[in-house]
Amino acid sequence: MEDSSALARLDRRVADCRACPRLVDWREEVARTRRAAFADWTYWGRPVPGFGPADARLLVIGLAPAAHGGNRTGRMFTGDRSGDVLYRALYDVGLASQPTAVSADDGLELYGVRVTAPVHCAPPANKPTPGERDTCRPWLVRELELLRPTLRAAVVLGAFGWQAALPAFAQAGRSVPRPRPVFAHGARVALDGLDLFGCYHVSQRNTFTGRLTPGMLREVLRTAADAAGLL
Repeated sequence: MEDSSALARLDRRVADCRACPRLVDWREEVARTRRAAFADWTYWGRPVPGFGPADARLLVIGLAPAAHGGNRTGRMFTGDRSGDVLYRALYDVGLASQPTAVSADDGLELYGVRVTAPVHCAPPANKPTPGERDTCRPWLVRELELLRPTLRAAVVLGAFGWQAALPAFAQAGRSVPRPRPVFAHGARVALDGLDLFGCYHVSQRNTFTGRLTPGMLREVLRTAADAAGLL
């Protein structure tokens, strides 16, 4: 219960962050102007905290919220095409209660899995700067510290997330090999009682071109879930 309360407090603090002026301006501008398809929505327009239980055994680490996805709905990977692919795969593997993620109150539950990102604000062109990534890192470090009692595996989506996650794991007390492991789809690295897996990001660029297929994603998630003791 203590860890759950601490993680809930962290999520509230994340949602109130205004540390990066460029990201604050962008996320709020998007929330004001909106996309025509979502003109009747009240956008979240704030940093998006992680989503999932405080006793998660598996962590999925993305890049950053989408401008009209998480920045609109207030929940990681919710309301965009990337989330459609990710949550469908989690459901197929048995780690989610439903295959869709439409809004923060749609009833979706994750089983032993938490989803987060190294950057919590939607960035212009989906490209945070290295400085913004580094400014946001303490949030991920603290999340990893709070999850440490139960966390046994992590899946990192994409090279940017991989490069951001490894220093965070090191700062959170995990022993990271040197030189740092290079990102690759299907990569598996042991970090002090935790298995780290690489997976291509669930971006439309990857899923529409077939670089990442649903089967490839399910395979990584299933292997990671097995390593975490969830299957």
